[in-house]
Amino acid sequence: MAEKKKGVSTHLQPSPKGAFVAEAASKTADRMAEAAATFLGSLTREQQRQAFYPAESEERLNWHYVPRDRNGIPLRNLDGSQRKLAHALISSSLSRSGYARAMRIMALETILKELEGPARRFERDPDLYFITLFGTPSHEVPWGWRLEGHHISLNFLIVRGNQIAPTPNFFGANPARVPEGSRLAGLRILAAEEDLARQLLQSLDATQQAKTLIDTEAPGDIVTRAEARVRIDAPVGLPYSRMSGAQQQILRELLLVFVNRMPEDLAHVQMNRIEKEGKKYIHFAWAGASERGKPHYYRLHGPSFLTEYDNTQNNANHIHTVWRDLRDDWGDDLLRNHYSSSHGVRVADVRLTPRTKN
Repeated sequence: MAEKKKGVSTHLQPSPKGAFVAEAASKTADRMAEAAATFLGSLTREQQRQAFYPAESEERLNWHYVPRDRNGIPLRNLDGSQRKLAHALISSSLSRSGYARAMRIMALETILKELEGPARRFERDPDLYFITLFGTPSHEVPWGWRLEGHHISLNFLIVRGNQIAPTPNFFGANPARVPEGSRLAGLRILAAEEDLARQLLQSLDATQQAKTLIDTEAPGDIVTRAEARVRIDAPVGLPYSRMSGAQQQILRELLLVFVNRMPEDLAHVQMNRIEKEGKKYIHFAWAGASERGKPHYYRLHGPSFLTEYDNTQNNANHIHTVWRDLRDDWGDDLLRNHYSSSHGVRVADVRLTPRTKN
């Protein structure tokens, strides 16, 4: 199935055989499991019913980044002690800078409430972010968890106590730049995502720019939207191999902005994987205007990953960014590997379509 969106197309595919399985150093997985178990243990029975799903639940794939009804337990339904434990879980799964960014994105809900006033369409609450656990935190059996609300969706699956699938990973910002007259005026939470990409674009010569520009009009959102399983067509734009050394360095720094949302050991695994697959295969593509303040979009597309950035809504002051694993979103390949090696199940027989909640 394919859907055309602003000159590009997405289509759903099964995960390819032989996909790379990343094994992170166990420190992050250990911290995550301990924090999740402590948080779960602090909840009342009714709260656990809200927050807990089986690891194989189809709810794990039910993700989005817009304001909507969600399953899980919102931060605002927790008491002070439980909220501290919830934040311990969040911080265990992000780098220091990633956690700070997540907290600022949540705080933007207060700014939106001020800007939109009584006519607002959606409830704006920095505590309207939901934690959902999938399976019991363990070093032996697969489990996962999610933090989600407006402009944040962090999804993790942990296998064998040290293998972590950290995608889909979504950060957004509205407003992208807080306007004058508001508290925190001038704040740009996702500044690096825009500034480094624009620096790279402006460094290109005319021939390189012609190759990079894939559409004069930016799509209205990230192309992959909130698809559960997305594969995107062959890379388009300017390949890494046709960039100068200085331009390649900017691209690496831009990629690190996305990867470094994760703790250091997990980020190292992701970058090591990209190095092994070959940076020469990474493409940089741009759509829309090159001038600041006008709608624009870009992506970095490698053999196994895709990062997207879109700033078109609210007069190009509303950013959506996503990092997706084109081979192991949701940890599909980690699960295949786990069941094949630990349970004697043939890879072809592993059931990856989750079941509904009991």
